[in-house]
Amino acid sequence: MRLSRLPLPTVRHALLLPLLALAGLAGAAPPLGTEAERSSYLRTGRYEEVGRLCQAFQQHFPRAVRCTRFGSTPEGRPMWALVVSQKGVFSPAEARRRGLPVTLIQGGIHAGEIDGKDAGFLALRQVLEGQAAPGALKRQVLVFVPVFNVDGHERFGAWNRPNQRGPEAMGWRTTAENYNLNRDYAKADAPEMQAMLRLVQAWDPLATIDLHVTDGAQFEHDVSIQVEPVHAGDEALRASGQRLRDGVIEALAAQGSLPQPFYMSFEKMDDPASGFADGVPPPRFSTGYFWLRNRFGMLVETHSWKDYPTRVRITRNTVVATLALMARHGADWLAQARAADARAMRLAGREQPLAFETSPKQRMIDFRGYAYTRTPSDISGALMTRYDEHRPEIWHVPLRDEIVPALSLPVPGAGYLVPAAHAEAVAARLRLHGLRFERLAAARPALPVQVFRAEQARFGAQSVEGHQRLEVKGQWRPEPRDLPAGSLFVPAAQPGVRLLMALLEPQAPDSLLAWGFFNNAFETKEYMEDYVAEDVARAQLAADPQLAAEFQRRLAEDAAFAADPHARLAFFARRHTSWDERYRLYPVMRLDQPLR
Repeated sequence: MRLSRLPLPTVRHALLLPLLALAGLAGAAPPLGTEAERSSYLRTGRYEEVGRLCQAFQQHFPRAVRCTRFGSTPEGRPMWALVVSQKGVFSPAEARRRGLPVTLIQGGIHAGEIDGKDAGFLALRQVLEGQAAPGALKRQVLVFVPVFNVDGHERFGAWNRPNQRGPEAMGWRTTAENYNLNRDYAKADAPEMQAMLRLVQAWDPLATIDLHVTDGAQFEHDVSIQVEPVHAGDEALRASGQRLRDGVIEALAAQGSLPQPFYMSFEKMDDPASGFADGVPPPRFSTGYFWLRNRFGMLVETHSWKDYPTRVRITRNTVVATLALMARHGADWLAQARAADARAMRLAGREQPLAFETSPKQRMIDFRGYAYTRTPSDISGALMTRYDEHRPEIWHVPLRDEIVPALSLPVPGAGYLVPAAHAEAVAARLRLHGLRFERLAAARPALPVQVFRAEQARFGAQSVEGHQRLEVKGQWRPEPRDLPAGSLFVPAAQPGVRLLMALLEPQAPDSLLAWGFFNNAFETKEYMEDYVAEDVARAQLAADPQLAAEFQRRLAEDAAFAADPHARLAFFARRHTSWDERYRLYPVMRLDQPLR
């Protein structure tokens, strides 16, 4: 990697004070101000402030704001949202009737990364008072959730984010039940996530803006903006996703920021020379979830090594820029999203990507970093990178940003079937995601379906988010199966078919199977004692010369098999009538012809 010296960006420092004044980060806090403003952004308020400000905004702007409680946390705290419309539109039905796009902005999904709460209140007040993006809330409805991870917010303390500069104390990354909410969109375990998904079902936001603070190395760039669909999803909608992303980046750059359109984490931990790789996250993440619904998801990551006033200013600028763009283009983008819904209804039989990877192709970019050294540590024994923030440098580093499908499958011709024994558990998840299904009123014998029998199944070695994950290999194959009454039919002809496939295709990275919802189907329950299996094997060998020949061939050609007594006995047990034919049979089926 070639390094060159970069002069200190003095123009950026010259812009800082007027930008702070514009953003309300200098001087006395107004009546609707936050503890952050009162403390000159040394501190952030406790959660009590969110409820108080929620009510205060409604009282101060009665024609534009409604304070609403949309859920409760495991520790009994209210989950607050502000519904904002300068047209007085405070219900999802009225928003749909008037054709207004809805923008959902959520802060504090990781409650230690709390910039979004303070920046959101600041931006909201300034927009309502006409100081920023005047009239933007006349052409859209804003649903603002200041803190998503409420219980985590109240696990308050200094050093909860040790590599983050300010505020003095902050909340915790995970919920009271230790769920990471930004790993929960697809599986929806946490009560907080279930409340959020119900809010999403009600309002159907055109764009969801998820406000974070990144971890990572020290460099000059201060924010990344990632949007999907850009690399994935409905092709016609991708162009608008890119306009949204690039419009926000352009606005931030004009205000002195150094934004990037990719997540600024090195390919090799702690090694700047390794460069960066872009990607499409799986749907456990917010940005990997909403494109599956034909809607925009934006991930905002300010940089943890910038101080709190700087980060709040940048987040405020991002919120204002997004609201301005949604006001300008939201009606057109909403029409495009609805057209994408209609196209999704007709995807039967067409290949759809379920997972993505970044190709080896790379290009070199200039990236504004700092001088650094990499020397062995006498503590860890590893190479340790240390940065000198007084010596800015240009890093010439690789970026891999060609994103290609890693797994694609055709959409079922008709849909999916879930046997009655698993119907209620699957139905509960489908309801949360707003996916349609129906129950079979009568049994369907010998239905011609496709089934997935795993040829390989590997359980995770440790718990992840309270689950033992499962990875399977295999193929869908035609096979008649009996479906009892009460089984589910889940049609493919619905707008959320991409999300449906993400949940029900067994090899998708965040499928219900991958998260361990069906682990029982991949465990052996009945077995033979070895002395019984010995007798069964001898009887099979005597009765079937071809089987005897196959057994001898395996002994001769497969040394591992020959040396494994369990594998040798299992060879015969799998051919006995007592063998469980449902072992490793995924309890969800595909149906290609219409269900009559």
